[in-house]
Amino acid sequence: MGKDEATDIATDIAADIADTPESWEVVASRTPFQGAKTAVRSDQVRMPDRAVVRRDYQVHPGSVCVLALDEEQRVLVVNQYRHPVRHKLWELPAGLLDVPGENPLHAAQRELFEEAHVVARDWRVLVDFFSTPGGSDEAIRIFLARDLAPAPGERFAVSEEEADMLVARVPLQELVRGVLAGELGNPGLVTGVLALSAALAGQGGTDSLRPALAPWPARPFEA
Repeated sequence: MGKDEATDIATDIAADIADTPESWEVVASRTPFQGAKTAVRSDQVRMPDRAVVRRDYQVHPGSVCVLALDEEQRVLVVNQYRHPVRHKLWELPAGLLDVPGENPLHAAQRELFEEAHVVARDWRVLVDFFSTPGGSDEAIRIFLARDLAPAPGERFAVSEEEADMLVARVPLQELVRGVLAGELGNPGLVTGVLALSAALAGQGGTDSLRPALAPWPARPFEA
């Protein structure tokens, strides 16, 4: 293949680039571990060369994150201990999709209320991504929430890791700086603040973002 031909192929792909669903043949499957919320699955998968190889991965219900942005361009973040990485991380309010088929917007609204005691009147889908596609099937949807207000009533009672959770509002550009400096590493926060920064800089701004009830093929739901 010549250089010009390779360039033409790359250009054709770039003009219409998108992930596509595909499922290779699973010859056998077992679940060696079942936890309270997630599991480990071990599949025997047939490769394109017809070889069968083992692939172990976490089975995950999916998650939502909320990038809540106030009128001063500050992002609401929480600080929480994460035992697997032995760090306290600054994160966006987030939680699991506990019920199969749960509307992710409703889950996001619940998490913003429970973790920050805040409600938002304007919601859009900021970005969808797979957190660790080589080792987990977790899909994450990040919402952009604006027009914030204190939630009515009493605060939600927290426990366990959330018992000493801190809540703060940090300027968006300070979070971008921290991400690029390697000081902030939570994947939801990293993806969310960089996606919002890109949206704000792009043509159409946040008006170009998808509506809050946009389809999510990775985790279908009933509106």
